[in-house]
Amino acid sequence: MIWTALILGFLGSFHCLGMCGPIALAVSAADSKSFWWRKLWYNLGRTLTYGALGLLIGFVGQGFQLVGLQQWVSILLGGVIIIFALLYKRSERALASGGMYGLVAKVKSSLGYWLKKGGTTAFFMTGLVNGFLPCGMVYIALLASLALSNPWQGAMYMVAFGLGTLPLLFLLMVGSDVFSPMWRQRLFKMMPYFAVLIGVLFIFRGLGLGIHFLSPELGGFDLTAGASEMTICK
Repeated sequence: MIWTALILGFLGSFHCLGMCGPIALAVSAADSKSFWWRKLWYNLGRTLTYGALGLLIGFVGQGFQLVGLQQWVSILLGGVIIIFALLYKRSERALASGGMYGLVAKVKSSLGYWLKKGGTTAFFMTGLVNGFLPCGMVYIALLASLALSNPWQGAMYMVAFGLGTLPLLFLLMVGSDVFSPMWRQRLFKMMPYFAVLIGVLFIFRGLGLGIHFLSPELGGFDLTAGASEMTICK
């Protein structure tokens, strides 16, 4: 499943240009000496925040697994991912209007503070804070992390998602206009379809069809074994 996070992150980075792009450009402007490693620290900060969020939500998913709801959660979240992807713009606006403005204001205030300070540590902290900005792409990746029902797998998934966003944003920061606006739009349009594919994969995973890698058996009550035990008891 990690490969899906890398591709989702890369396709999502075309959307990130709208939200994170101005911040990345501000970091580049503050880095007048054009130290590539400072720009890298900024992007690694974002990735670390994504990983921490994946770790935390992975513990929630593990709780579902412990009470035997892992398969149902995987199927349910797969459906939610599909709906979110098909109604991406509406879903993002709905989440943004659902009490997110206060969070955005706090994050932007913190970003302004670290951008003014300058220096390698400030670049890294800017990336850490940037990772908390509300973003529909991050929400989809976090839903996938929750469905994995494992803290470490959730963290790895979100780290992979962050690494997937890194190439395009890093190129933007060093001033390389690799993709024209037309190509950016075309590639971004692929994102909902790929997100739907991720949702379908998690639904198949939850079904536990015994298909290696795609839909492995996730365990459960063995009816044959149960019947044998009842016979022995008699």
